[in-house]
Parts: sequence; C-alpha cells; structure tokens
Amino acid sequence: MSSLDFTIALRWSDQDANGHLNHARIVTLMEEARVRWTRSVGGFSTRVSGVVVASLKVDYLAQAEYVPEMTLRLGVERIGTKSFTLRHTGTQGDTTVFVGSTVIVPLDAERTGSRALNDGERRALEANLLD
Repeated sequence: MSSLDFTIALRWSDQDANGHLNHARIVTLMEEARVRWTRSVGGFSTRVSGVVVASLKVDYLAQAEYVPEMTLRLGVERIGTKSFTLRHTGTQGDTTVFVGSTVIVPLDAERTGSRALNDGERRALEANLLD
C-alpha cells in the first residue's frame, strides 16, 4: 500500500454551531489534500491541461472535532483508461472520521473533453496504488 499523508490546519470557519467540523467543509479539506497530492506526485502532468472531478463520495464515520489540524491520507484506489480514483482517509488522533473517494478525469488540451492517461501519469499513479 502506498499513500501520502497531509496535515491540514483547520480554520475557524470550518466549525459548525456545535464546535464540530461542518460536514461540507470535509469536501473542501479533501480538495486541498488532493491538490497537494497532485503536486507532490512526480510524473503527473494533468496540471498542464487540467482535471475535473467526475464523482465524489464521503462516508462520515465519527464526529470531526474543531481542533488545530486534521491528517488526510491519499492513495490511488483505481486506475482506468481516462480516469483514476483517489481514496481519502481523514483522521484526528487515532480516530478515522471519514473515508472518501474522488474520481478524477484529465482534460484534453482544448479542455473540452477527457483524454487517456499518458504513460508517465500511469507510472506515477501505479507507484501510489493502494493494496
């Protein structure tokens, strides 16, 4: 299993009226970690033409607290021809508060349609493939 961890500082505006993390802010944290992940994976060039999120799913497993930071672990769950799926796991301390997945589609040069993953991207994704 290959994954990368990102520690993300929580913002005051991330909390709800009860002092917990707002459920919608989890999606924003997933996005921030996904952008960091994309930039840290060598050989991954979809930043050039862009990517789009085709699907996003979140399962909330425990109450997320408003504390200074959260750790998000990302790894590749699936590699297709024109898309890949990232697995996101959010933890606070020893508690897993959510798991999620995001299907990512790289755009063609005109940004009007999808394109196949190139060999370099496929190798980078394979290096981060979860068991």
